Amino acid sequence: MADVKFIQTIQHNCDISDARDNGIYSICTLVLKLRNLYKWEHDIEPWAEPEPSDLLDWIETKENYWETLKDNDFLPLPVNGNNVDPYDLISINSALDKPGLVYGAGYGRSLKSVFFLAEKLDEFSVEGIPVHVLGTEKAKELSSPFAMLQDGMIIIRREPIRFFFWDHIQEIRSSTKASLHHALDQYGILTDGKLDQERFKTKLDYLVDREIPIFIYHEVGEKLEKTLDSNTLKRIISVFPDSIFELVGRGLKDILADTHPQGMVRFIIDEQRESSLGFYVGFLAGLRKELFPDITKVFDQFVQTKDWQLIEQARINCRERNSRLAEKMAEITDRLDSESPERVQLRLSEEILTPLGLDAPA
Repeated sequence: MADVKFIQTIQHNCDISDARDNGIYSICTLVLKLRNLYKWEHDIEPWAEPEPSDLLDWIETKENYWETLKDNDFLPLPVNGNNVDPYDLISINSALDKPGLVYGAGYGRSLKSVFFLAEKLDEFSVEGIPVHVLGTEKAKELSSPFAMLQDGMIIIRREPIRFFFWDHIQEIRSSTKASLHHALDQYGILTDGKLDQERFKTKLDYLVDREIPIFIYHEVGEKLEKTLDSNTLKRIISVFPDSIFELVGRGLKDILADTHPQGMVRFIIDEQRESSLGFYVGFLAGLRKELFPDITKVFDQFVQTKDWQLIEQARINCRERNSRLAEKMAEITDRLDSESPERVQLRLSEEILTPLGLDAPA
């Protein structure tokens, strides 16, 4: 069951989500996401660029369309003659099993609604957790998270990962990050120390498929990590929407998932994946980099010595430090049961932001 009306309704809900919440992105991020959405709609590879005039006209049309949708409610999905709530994953996916499609619905950054429909490429288990790897996407919204937990399953979306690697690796043209150079050198796509675009094109799919496991193990760590759970994070977002507290909470949650004993960094260590380590260090940015300075400090030494114990000790140190911070954040958030949001905000500022060197919100 995946008729045209069904797919169109999912895409309509994606458009409503984008219309409501595109403002959560900076202008630069929004333009990048719109460009990639354009490429998806027009079946363009990551490395191909549209004519600027065509893209700008399309963006204007898209934004005008969003204006007509931003106050709309999400539509129920037509499933076997019934109208089904778009978040009822079990009912919807039970009707999609035979054609090999997977429907997804959930919440992303700032509780932006996420919907998608994609073809299933593979299915297996990791650490006892079911994993679905998805390919061609039939419907999608702007954020397009490429890895997520859904009904106890790990969902990996291969198409967004392809665009992620292509876009982010372009940074190497102006970057001096030794970690990214080290990662790309493992794939033989550097020429005289510079990114070889033609080699990159031919090896992009091989690189993506080989690096997919690190995203799986991030989700394994997130499923097993209990220090700062999703309910606590949702409460922070609901009381302090689009705030520095959400960013810190998400950063802590991500880093604790990565450094979990069964998470991404430990998987990289156990498998001695130098390319994955290089990408991980190279892509650490913003708050996540501030929360995990240990691994950046030892990377150059690791390249010289190949001593994986350096990375393991960095993981342990990072995890111990950020676990204490996450426990404190959860404890303060629980005080919303008995204290005012203003008082809780003050505690979060003094006991979480200040130790991190971050400014309290006005």
